[in-house]
Amino acid sequence: MSTGSAAPPAIDIAGVHFAYGEVPVLEDVSLTVAAGEFLGIVGPNAGGKSTLLKLILGLLKPSAGRIRVLGEPPRRARRHIGYVPQYPGFARDFPISVEDVVLMGRFGLGAGLGSGLGGRLGPWTRNDRAAAAAALDEVEALDLRRRQIGTLSGGQLQRVLLARALVGEPNLLILDEPTANIDQRLEGEIFELLAQLNRRLTIVVVSHDIAFISAYVSRVACLNRTLVCHATDSINGRIIEDLYGEHVRRIQHAHGHGHGDRAAGGAHAEVGRHG
Repeated sequence: MSTGSAAPPAIDIAGVHFAYGEVPVLEDVSLTVAAGEFLGIVGPNAGGKSTLLKLILGLLKPSAGRIRVLGEPPRRARRHIGYVPQYPGFARDFPISVEDVVLMGRFGLGAGLGSGLGGRLGPWTRNDRAAAAAALDEVEALDLRRRQIGTLSGGQLQRVLLARALVGEPNLLILDEPTANIDQRLEGEIFELLAQLNRRLTIVVVSHDIAFISAYVSRVACLNRTLVCHATDSINGRIIEDLYGEHVRRIQHAHGHGHGDRAAGGAHAEVGRHG
């Protein structure tokens, strides 16, 4: 993705600390994500990944340090962020169509909730519906638009949630473990799609799969209370052991995008690079 030299960093974090009560979660975290970058964030459970995302989204405030997103405080920048959560925050059996789920991403752009509880959400404009169709088409899920959300597979649901994030026309796309509950073939399809979206969007993705995302991202940010960034070709077994605090056993595996070394043994991280 090409950007002008005057573009501010998509994310600029300087000396951030955060604690839940007396429990420190993030300590002196600094990170700059350039406009147009594709950044991966990895780390162990309880290492602070979800907390960092909430700070970037303006849902939490740091106890010390400074965060700017697209040149603004996080809460002001939220309108320009597309977010895909790890787990859908709605009941899968809720009677709502795929199209209406995607249209929810238009809230804040002049759309609202209609008064008819038994009908469609809305009122949605013609432009809203056109945007929803375009977003579904971009993620190759337009044929699902009339389906009920509860009938979708995990991979289909992930595409729909991605379309919901895109329909708001964001400048920054943040995804929290977007392939956690889908198989390896679909994981490759999702990341190929993200690579295409990166031509026009800055993308930050949280993942447990270091080797896999290294084939797509420009840098990997390793977070375990503190944060260190690595170029993808510098990731090795020692870095993984230091990050996860335990021995990492490497075993061979393959998938549709290439080959790598899977790091096993509790942490379920990965190390290596796909060709």
